[in-house]
Amino acid sequence: MPVPLPTATTRWRCTLCGNLTRFDVTRSSRVVEYVHLDLGGEPSVEETEVLAETVESVRCRWCNAVDRIELVDRPGAGAAGGDGEGNGSTESAAGSGSASG
Repeated sequence: MPVPLPTATTRWRCTLCGNLTRFDVTRSSRVVEYVHLDLGGEPSVEETEVLAETVESVRCRWCNAVDRIELVDRPGAGAAGGDGEGNGSTESAAGSGSASG
């Protein structure tokens, strides 16, 4: 099942351990690349245009949970702001596990 990408106002959070910062992301991409070959035949990609991209899975690096990742508000993002501030304290106390509720 595809996982939604974080936006300017949201971020990922593991619902099992509260991790907000470390994830392994498996993506499928369809891209057009402009490849330049030097005279020796060495290729280098000079431009990349992403036509389509899907995040297939996100795995938490802390607890290895898969399919337990949710989108939460970023602290201070948007006018509401008040709801997202609790998530910032989760990041600093993520190891304790007590701030995930």
